[in-house]
Amino acid sequence: MLGKTIGDLFDYMCLHYRDRTAIVSGERRLRFEDLRDSGTRLGNALEGLGFERGDRLAVLMPNCPEVLFIDFAFSKCGLVRIPLAYYLRVEDMVFMLRETKASGIIYHQAFGEIVRQIRAEYPDFKHVVCMAEDGSSMPEDERFLPAMIREGSPQAIESEVREDDLYFILFTGGTTGVPKGVVHNHRTMVNSLVMELLDFGIGRNEVFLAATPLTHGAGALVPPVMLRGGSVVILSGFDPTQFLETVQRERVTTGMVVPTMIYALLDHPDREKYDTSSLRNLIYGAAPIAPERLREAVQAFGPVFTQIYGQTEAPMALTVLSREEHILEGEDHLVGRLASCGRPTLATRIKLVDSEGREVPPGEPGEITALAPNIMLEYLNRPDLTAETVRDGWLHTGDVARQDEYGYLYIVDRAKDMIVSGGFNVFPKEVEDTLHEHPSVAVAAVVGVPDEKWGEAVKAVVVLKPGKTASEQELIQLCKEKKGSVMAPKSIDFKESIPLTPLGKANKKALREIYWKGQERRVG
Repeated sequence: MLGKTIGDLFDYMCLHYRDRTAIVSGERRLRFEDLRDSGTRLGNALEGLGFERGDRLAVLMPNCPEVLFIDFAFSKCGLVRIPLAYYLRVEDMVFMLRETKASGIIYHQAFGEIVRQIRAEYPDFKHVVCMAEDGSSMPEDERFLPAMIREGSPQAIESEVREDDLYFILFTGGTTGVPKGVVHNHRTMVNSLVMELLDFGIGRNEVFLAATPLTHGAGALVPPVMLRGGSVVILSGFDPTQFLETVQRERVTTGMVVPTMIYALLDHPDREKYDTSSLRNLIYGAAPIAPERLREAVQAFGPVFTQIYGQTEAPMALTVLSREEHILEGEDHLVGRLASCGRPTLATRIKLVDSEGREVPPGEPGEITALAPNIMLEYLNRPDLTAETVRDGWLHTGDVARQDEYGYLYIVDRAKDMIVSGGFNVFPKEVEDTLHEHPSVAVAAVVGVPDEKWGEAVKAVVVLKPGKTASEQELIQLCKEKKGSVMAPKSIDFKESIPLTPLGKANKKALREIYWKGQERRVG
């Protein structure tokens, strides 16, 4: 939309807000000028090592300011970032490196053992760069990141990067199957950031709290905040007490959370002791949220929530439910929107289609397809899968939803998570939302389990709120009354916790494995 690169956006923010605080991390407080200087020095140092525009480098880093220095340097030099997630198996990481032909890696010493295993399987790095407290503690054949940032030339990088140059390749599906490399260039990512600015309610001078990975979800929200002169407060990870303390201390105004984080904040025993009045826009997504728990959150924190829906293939910004649309009282169609993921963003067109690609009538379930300026270029080295997923420019998301007469989308579930029980289709999310209506239920996850008669039976796994009780029959009866006997769980297991993916989603694959282990026929 703008004809700009990510590097151009960094230039804009660092010029116009140079003396303002850009980054807060522990005791470190860095200005936009510091971001420009460190990113420039690192970029020149990387070019001095022989890395060139178009080279692909892996990044394995925790949340820290250096992640933003790396992003600045790569975007100005035209280097292609391959983010690695620490929780993946080493064999998945090696697969990603081979697929991308990565020529280098920048990593934090905390992940030193992982990198040692990677290098044993993938010896093709030109250079390995390590972030460490002490350069003498790292392997002799590796470069010391702090020294590169300190000693690199401060001379502005003469960038030849264009909007059609690759920006990053982000792999998805590593915890559930063979990883797929989602390819984005500067144009698609700049479009994503502009779409966020248009629809996410990001204001001037925000204080953004990053408690989810900067190399992934949270990182996509940092540039829009900074383009409005805001700052980012970096946490190493999510801890509900630390989160609340930081909101109070730094007067945080915005941030990104996932539903399980919202639940943890709601259930924190000392939540009301903290001053969270500075919050004005908590952006949440990445997984479905239970409407009843969302209602609790709005009552607890106020009308400060913005829901977003997107995919790695079209980051963050396909639909949005704004703060103003989180309505607790009023007409049914307004209050009911708490169960939706919002309406298409301004730059997005949405169609719901059946298995034949035909658009379904309003109110009927269909696969979400999207036409938007931030859709990926391709799946790396997977032309067959690319052609299956992007057809005539439309992204086929694999998510099933209904759309009301006002254009709001209500996600039913992932198509692959659908349970077929006795020939009837059961979408777990609808059952989970019903279970969450019970005042004792903190978290619920629903999967299909083996059943001799029905093929699959509906199973719920439930975590109760502290000090609350509920019986299996009580919850089953609730679902029967609300959704009918087909949709109601046939059994419920009560647990202290539900397995989560590192991004905070319920790990349905791990749940299903518990019940399908040893079965000849498998689902999921």
